[in-house]
Amino acid sequence: MAVQDRTMIDDRPAEWDGSTPGDFEMDTIVGKDGKGAIVTLVERNTNFTLARKLPQGKNAKALAQTVILMLLPYIGKIRSITTDNGSEFAEHLLIAKRLRTKIFFAHPYSSWEKGCIEYHNKLIRQYIPKGTDFDSISDEMLKEIIIKINRRPRLKLGFSTPVAEFFKFIA
Repeated sequence: MAVQDRTMIDDRPAEWDGSTPGDFEMDTIVGKDGKGAIVTLVERNTNFTLARKLPQGKNAKALAQTVILMLLPYIGKIRSITTDNGSEFAEHLLIAKRLRTKIFFAHPYSSWEKGCIEYHNKLIRQYIPKGTDFDSISDEMLKEIIIKINRRPRLKLGFSTPVAEFFKFIA
């Protein structure tokens, strides 16, 4: 399924460059043999990471519902979401409407346009290597991994943590 009605990253306002909180990037990580998936979101300014397993794999409707549930507590604080052109993001209009935000798409084969999420997916892969059967990863295990990542001090944040900076933003 092709992604229809996309707004390309070229149309994202320059000031939405991640220098202030509210701009997210979104991606998926795929399990062994393409079975199972994890949707990942990173807030670009604070590096706060969210992730959930997708039992139906890269199904667009299921992904949209999961993303909405993940970000609903932060509605009004989500200025934008940038993602790639994967068919799993075909329901982007539903996500944008429910979360009252804008979704932008990177150019095909231009992963550097969403470098923050690519970096954080590599952090997750330190705990869940490629080739891992996602059936062996419990929701609780994934939650613990994300807690560890969000508690890592970052130079970019003056050695504060993503979780501390994100919750300052949403307070």
